[in-house]
Amino acid sequence: AQQPGTPLSDQEYHKFFKFLRITIQASTACHLRELYGCKNSLVQRLDEYENHGIIPPGPICSELQGNPFFSNFCTFSLYRCIMKKYFIKV
Repeated sequence: AQQPGTPLSDQEYHKFFKFLRITIQASTACHLRELYGCKNSLVQRLDEYENHGIIPPGPICSELQGNPFFSNFCTFSLYRCIMKKYFIKV
């Protein structure tokens, strides 16, 4: 079992984002985040699922070159939505 707060494995990410692979569905999930923010219960459940039950409090460092730092997980997730880079890991 993974430790709470750690990112999903590559296989888990593929499963997690399976429903998001269709552009319309990915846009819908990201639109929810944009509309309701990180306090929305559905958004929080997705964030918790993605991180084995705990939303990392931040700061968040990612695999991105040139922009590796985010103040919190919400900012990181919103960036992924805007850039359509759903598989960037922390």
